[in-house]
Amino acid sequence: MPDHDHRHKDADHHDHTHSAGHAHVHAPKDFGMAFAIGAALNFGFVITEVVYGLLANSIALVAGAGHNLGDVLGLVMAWVATVLARRAPSRIYTYGLRRGTILAALANAVLLLVTVGAIAVEGVRRLIEPSDVASVTVMVVAALGIVINGVTAWLFASGRRGDINLRAAFMHMGYDALVSAGVVAAGGVILLTGWTRLDPLVSLAIAVVILAGTWSLLRDSVGMSLDAVPTGVKPDEVGDFLRQQPGITAIHDLHIWPMSTTETALTCHCLMPGGHPGDEFLVQLAHQLHESFSISHATIQIELDEHIVCALEPDHAV
Repeated sequence: MPDHDHRHKDADHHDHTHSAGHAHVHAPKDFGMAFAIGAALNFGFVITEVVYGLLANSIALVAGAGHNLGDVLGLVMAWVATVLARRAPSRIYTYGLRRGTILAALANAVLLLVTVGAIAVEGVRRLIEPSDVASVTVMVVAALGIVINGVTAWLFASGRRGDINLRAAFMHMGYDALVSAGVVAAGGVILLTGWTRLDPLVSLAIAVVILAGTWSLLRDSVGMSLDAVPTGVKPDEVGDFLRQQPGITAIHDLHIWPMSTTETALTCHCLMPGGHPGDEFLVQLAHQLHESFSISHATIQIELDEHIVCALEPDHAV
């Protein structure tokens, strides 16, 4: 049984080191208030869009309400997942509930696809059977949407590059602001020309914009759910980095996967015939993996005898 040496530096950054070499860093930023404000603003706007959309007989406004309701549910799911991700590991959930953030992003993407289908169906129906639209009402409500969605997008702007959940929130709110601007323009054209078919055409354009924006979210969230290497991490570069470390003559069983939408894990077997390098080497190696590749949870297993073939050495073995 190998000796275990656990070193705790502080509440937010701690290293565990043992003969396998393991380091884990927590540094998520709390966006709880942003989620709360964004969800409240958008839920209020959903009600406004539904009421005035029905009064104005505008499918474009009702379609926007459907999309914004999806955004509210997505924000709530992402918020709950973020809160759960901060819970400590348990005997059953040994990694904690961090993976819930990935499931929330995937559910968000699927929800948006359902919204696209509903908008498209109703838009086509209104194209076939056009009806009058209260253009001024549509323009006023959509203009309010530009403000609300713009403010909400701004709340998540600073975190969108490091977390797919925050990226989804920022992307949806930003797209909604653009869509609302399109609805304002459409309302103005209808007011001037009386061409009511423009309203369902705008709703179909909304569906296309949502679909285009959702595709990358769906692709990334599915990839994370299947333990794909996170975007921005190149396994070949990580492997070359490990092989270049002093004393390491070969590596195998290298795996890199997302533990959550913000944390990346790595495991690898390293052959070191010259002897075990000691805990300090493993701590420094884990630190370098974090600094160079944003891998916050690294486990390195040291193997000493090059004549003993590890069962996990073949590339197909997992």
